[in-house]
Amino acid sequence: MRVAYFLDSNILIYAAAGRSDAPSKFLRATEILANGDFGVSSQVLQEFYVNVTRKPTIPLSAHDAFLWVERLALQPCATIDATLVKNGIVLSERYKISYWDGAIIAAADCLGAETVYSEDLNHGQAYGSVRVVNPFR
Repeated sequence: MRVAYFLDSNILIYAAAGRSDAPSKFLRATEILANGDFGVSSQVLQEFYVNVTRKPTIPLSAHDAFLWVERLALQPCATIDATLVKNGIVLSERYKISYWDGAIIAAADCLGAETVYSEDLNHGQAYGSVRVVNPFR
């Protein structure tokens, strides 16, 4: 299954809980989610849940975060299996990035996404067939 783009957890956190902390990022993140042609991974869902219940000034309750995860899980979701782990390792070594970022790129590639929206990786950089875009720049 191909998706237009892949979302890193920070985009989802801004959409779910960024209204008071970062209003302009909240608006941009909600625009991105409204398009609907995106994918995530089980890693992204895990990171989203942990961080959205702890980091924002007004964190989501565990229940509300769970409801977000349920809705996000309706999108195409790359599961973390042995192949994705190995691909994440290879990418992290090739591009000198963390394993976790390599796994994001591997998951995006698995879903056929040519674009990853993320604040954490280098804006504009191509990692194989996947290009990173920081939508807040």
